[in-house]
Amino acid sequence: MVKKILVSQPQPSSEKSPYFDIARKYGVELVFHPFIKVECLSAAEFRKQKVQVLDHTAIVFNSRHAIDHFFTLCKEMRVAIPDDMKYFGISETVALYIQKYVQYRKRKVFYAESGRLPDLVTVMAKHKAEKYLIPQSDVHSDEFHLMLEAKKLHHTECVMYRTVSNTFPADKKFDFDMVILFTPAGVDSFIHNVPDFKENGVKLACFGKATAKAIEEAGLPLELEAPSVKAPSMTGSLDLYLEEHNK
Repeated sequence: MVKKILVSQPQPSSEKSPYFDIARKYGVELVFHPFIKVECLSAAEFRKQKVQVLDHTAIVFNSRHAIDHFFTLCKEMRVAIPDDMKYFGISETVALYIQKYVQYRKRKVFYAESGRLPDLVTVMAKHKAEKYLIPQSDVHSDEFHLMLEAKKLHHTECVMYRTVSNTFPADKKFDFDMVILFTPAGVDSFIHNVPDFKENGVKLACFGKATAKAIEEAGLPLELEAPSVKAPSMTGSLDLYLEEHNK
């Protein structure tokens, strides 16, 4: 029976989160602790890439992390973003988040309706004259780069933030029955943080095929994988699992 679960994400800000519904429904204890965190590069680190922000006419964001760290670095470097700068987002949610930092105007903010990279590139291709700057993490694939090259879009990719391990507090007891992981980097950090977890019979659950592959490649047994046909979300999969195993 699963009584205590570690969810490797920040604690939800709303009490309406499905996680809290699950805790009440099955009487399980949930603890939230992400095994990875995102941090901004320093201005000195960024300058080593020899990228000039103001040489570009449009900024492309694939996450809210990218937005936060772009504007944080610009502020630290005292780079004043001109009013006519254009912004492109991977989704409407990301595009709307830009207004946290700049006045939102439809004529200068564009996004992919589907939230998919190919569609974002299609939107960008309608503005071929732009010089695109793409802030990204130190861990990224070449997928976006290859799409932009295929469309012959003028672009510069730069690293503005990185993913680092987030240590589990040494003063807290690791007495969980299940750990839910969400990224391959989170898997690596978890194994590094808690090397003896196998001895305690901890069950592993995960979201996403890449995360499942990382667990498999580490030679570890996977108890629960989401999404599934019956449950497209992690909370939905967990609900079904507990309904079956916590009788």
